[in-house]
Amino acid sequence: MAPEDAGDLSRGSVLRKAVLILRTLAADEQSVTLAELTRRTGLHKATVHRLARELVELGLLERGPTGYRLALGLFELGMRASGERSLLEVAMPFLQELSERTHELVHLAVRDGNEVVYVAKLGGRRQAKSPSRIGGRMPTHCTAVGKVLLAHDDDLRRTVLAAPLPRLTPHTVVAPGLLRRQLDVVTAHGVAFEHEESALGLACVACPVFGPSGELAAAISVTGPTSRFRPEAHSDVVRATASAISATLSRSAAR
Repeated sequence: MAPEDAGDLSRGSVLRKAVLILRTLAADEQSVTLAELTRRTGLHKATVHRLARELVELGLLERGPTGYRLALGLFELGMRASGERSLLEVAMPFLQELSERTHELVHLAVRDGNEVVYVAKLGGRRQAKSPSRIGGRMPTHCTAVGKVLLAHDDDLRRTVLAAPLPRLTPHTVVAPGLLRRQLDVVTAHGVAFEHEESALGLACVACPVFGPSGELAAAISVTGPTSRFRPEAHSDVVRATASAISATLSRSAAR
């Protein structure tokens, strides 16, 4: 092992580096070069090359003539996450109907640590250009789905409010007191809004989805461009869709 490679390994476990490589790849990317993977991860080129080769051998990456992409083996592992799979199976027909009714971008998101993870993304006829992607992550404090998850989880709320709030746009709420008041409104009314807090030009409305025991399971949202989309006008249909998903989850569990 070269000295620079040994130093590279000292900055984290091999497993962490392998996961870092996988997370830099988007599901819809056809090919990413070794040089680009190295740039995205910040790891030494020899480390990326070695780990990428092993990930290919394990069926988690595919290697083509011009680079790497995610493999079906990774998808198969993801489908074994039974909670998200069951949630997605129940929610998808309702999300499709919501997309058809609003003709806007629809998301289903769950919490992982202090972040939201998007597990479904459906584009409407007038789909907005959003940085979100399936499997992608965003901070909770600057997204409508994240605010829903924050508002209904006291422990998560305390953790997020006690830490610095990163500013993604000039409109991101970074004052803990203001965010706390917003979350109180979300708790009271069951709906959250975002106006260009995670990406310029986008607005969003979100509502919570509850599991069979009344636990918070996920959040759904509708997103559109601020030039024409008024999230407040869609709050009722999003709330009704979230309630229908929650009721179906409860019925499914009772069978």
